[in-house]
Amino acid sequence: MHKSGFVNIIGCPNVGKSTLLNAMVGEKLSIITSKAQTTRHRIMGIVSGDDYQIVFSDTPGILKPNYKLQEKMMQFVITAFTDADLFLLITDIFEDIELDETYVAKLKKTTIPILLLINKIDEAKPEQLEEKAKKWKALLPNAELMYISALHKMNLDKVMKRIIALLPEGGAFYDKDTLTDKNERFFVSEIIREKILNNYHKEIPYSVEINVNSFKDEPTIVKIQADIIVERESQKGIIIGDKGSSIKRVGIQSRKDCETFFGKQVHLELFVKVDKDWRNNDLRLKNFGY
Repeated sequence: MHKSGFVNIIGCPNVGKSTLLNAMVGEKLSIITSKAQTTRHRIMGIVSGDDYQIVFSDTPGILKPNYKLQEKMMQFVITAFTDADLFLLITDIFEDIELDETYVAKLKKTTIPILLLINKIDEAKPEQLEEKAKKWKALLPNAELMYISALHKMNLDKVMKRIIALLPEGGAFYDKDTLTDKNERFFVSEIIREKILNNYHKEIPYSVEINVNSFKDEPTIVKIQADIIVERESQKGIIIGDKGSSIKRVGIQSRKDCETFFGKQVHLELFVKVDKDWRNNDLRLKNFGY
């Protein structure tokens, strides 16, 4: 008997969805920072065994959109509600329960199994866990509660066993050696964007998109040329920094991570370009894959 299915990871921003995906797959597919809205796309990570295939799906944190980019991000979440065989709903011990009522209503109505994972238990006191569990049981009585630490991989083996038990019977959706649905250019752009999130503050990281213009994978080196897209000239100056110091730092950090990812030398060229109000432009967002 072979089991397979789509296991869709949902929840509010910054509760550990991407950390969980990476831990389950065993590879860094989703970038992770301390900032909300780090994940913008729906990223699939595929785990295959002899008698099962799990297609995990990391999704952007659920929020109320303020501009078109965020609307497009929430479309990925809506899609995740339509094709799930199992939901992994993640919260943590610190999060106030603010999951949008629309999504709570969807989860209450669904007949699809829900594993409610309370994350960051390594930082929790027993009474905190008890209080959090009580609130969520009242909110979603149909969900099955489990306690985890995605960062420290606590109880993830138990979660994996439950996932396999709950999956429907079926054949594999992808070749068994496939790890993700995303291409190499996507991961390059995400690595660069992660460095932007880590090195800049306030609105800058949220006004940035990465466009990989050239990607040449040669036998001993990968040659990459990418644009950092910002919305205003003033942001371009901040990204570049004094005498190019800031963009140089981003370039060095990005190159090192790309070399780890590809397992070979990387030559990375970065340029900064202004594309006014790209976050509210449907055509530009479509070009960026939203």
